[in-house]
Amino acid sequence: MSTMQFQFNTDSSVMGTAEVADRIEAQVRHRLARFADRLTRLEVHVSDVNGRKHGADDKHCTIEARPRGGRPIGVTGKAPDVDAAARIAANTMAERLERVFGKAERHRHDPSPDKQI
Repeated sequence: MSTMQFQFNTDSSVMGTAEVADRIEAQVRHRLARFADRLTRLEVHVSDVNGRKHGADDKHCTIEARPRGGRPIGVTGKAPDVDAAARIAANTMAERLERVFGKAERHRHDPSPDKQI
């Protein structure tokens, strides 16, 4: 089984240093580790919606997960700093993946009853 790919993107207003990318990648991978074998790719996009102007929740972190054989799932976290935004987005993604994979598991184990006419 191939390993999950990870892609980090940032706009020009967020410090796109390797340190920020590495820190956020580690945080997101850790939070979503239990789903890694069911995902082909994670894309993380970090942006600052206000640019140089500061404001509450102006840092956005969008995570797109691509389940094997499934449709992409996207979530966004908003916070005053990129680490908090990434944490919020990763937590939201974990909850969403739990629902998606949990639903698939329940349906896999519950054979549908035969219809009688």
